[in-house]
Amino acid sequence: MLTGVRVEASDGGVLVWLKVVPGAKRDGLAGALGERLKVRVSAPPEDGRANAAVCAVLAAALGVKARAVTIAHGASNPEKVARVEGLTPEGVRAALSRSA
Repeated sequence: MLTGVRVEASDGGVLVWLKVVPGAKRDGLAGALGERLKVRVSAPPEDGRANAAVCAVLAAALGVKARAVTIAHGASNPEKVARVEGLTPEGVRAALSRSA
């Protein structure tokens, strides 16, 4: 289900390409959309609330603390790149496969 999601190593962390859907009925991972991981969050795209929710959803799925996940690119765009600290690309792929 998550094959093809773009995940790359980057300076002590991992970059994960995302497609975010704010204002959804519930939070969670929705599978792959091309090379991006689709993440649904109920928070609106106002004042960074959707970005914070995306970080929390991704952190829970990966089994890391919320502060280990940040938005590296695309903070005001639905197509984002998240940075995850403390994991390898293989670790991210394995965790996403388990949680999807």
